[in-house]
Amino acid sequence: MDMLNSVLNLFVPPASLVMLAFAWPALTFINTCEWVYNSYFLESDQLMHNKVVVITGASSGIGEQIAYEYAKRGAILVLVARREQRLRAISENARRLGSPNVMIVAADVVKEDDCRRFINETINQYGRVDHLVNSASLGHTFYFEEATDTNIFPILMDINFWGNVYPTHVALPYLRESNGRVIVNASVENWLPLPRMSLYAAAKSALINFYETLRFEVKDEVGITVATHGWIGTEMSRGKFMVEEGAEMQWKEEREVEASGGPVEEFARMIVAGACRGDPYVKYPSWYDIFFLYRVFAPKVLYWTFQFLLTGGGARRTSFIGTGRPLIEASPTMMRRRVIDHQRVE
Repeated sequence: MDMLNSVLNLFVPPASLVMLAFAWPALTFINTCEWVYNSYFLESDQLMHNKVVVITGASSGIGEQIAYEYAKRGAILVLVARREQRLRAISENARRLGSPNVMIVAADVVKEDDCRRFINETINQYGRVDHLVNSASLGHTFYFEEATDTNIFPILMDINFWGNVYPTHVALPYLRESNGRVIVNASVENWLPLPRMSLYAAAKSALINFYETLRFEVKDEVGITVATHGWIGTEMSRGKFMVEEGAEMQWKEEREVEASGGPVEEFARMIVAGACRGDPYVKYPSWYDIFFLYRVFAPKVLYWTFQFLLTGGGARRTSFIGTGRPLIEASPTMMRRRVIDHQRVE
């Protein structure tokens, strides 16, 4: 067996690359034709008219913008988050944008009973679920070794993993009946880890592997769209970075900062359009996919590159929120710029 593995290790990687090089033009042409047809000849906007869409984490950020995009397509919305007052304002906006009916449910996605409750209320009210959008998420921007309060560790896993799994488990039988779709709010960190996001990256990696496995289990009965966002507007030369939606864009103090305009709205439009077309993946932006090849074939090059881009020349910058350390250790300027961590995306 060891001899067989040695032979396969020697021949399979280069043979696979050669096959991919020959197949790439044909695959690109097929994908382009499919995209053109779905984008210009398939009336995807009409497909969601009066369809029932459940959106978790809908009280801010990407979840709020996704709700507006579905509203423009005439979908019936079920908005789920912990902050009921915030949901009321969003529901009014969604109605003005074209949603015929909006129901709000105050619930916590990390509690299985709450997930069962809002799915059951949806079925009792509308009789079906067509799309389930899992947009609730939680991140951090501290170095792992700086965390002194380890109680936050399971919370990160609960929200980023179980907060997606529980609603999916409850809604799956109804999604089978409607030949519906699950939309997942993922992140490039699931395979391209970045500093100060170790626990977030681990949770997202577990999430993606769960849904990729589930994709094979449900086959064509339930669609799965994995929406992956990257980083935008960086100041890499100073050792800082921003992950759109996945971190600073949403996790502002008190969760009351509106996430609108530019990247967030564009990402929301891409997610909803891709889900309506039946796309298995939505990526924003897509250029970072090339790094995956480096991770597989030249991991040291990738490591050195990010070490160079993300390491500043001076003292290490970080956020102390959620680390268990007194906030007085952080400068006022730093806290104004990085007051983000450990706020729920709801």
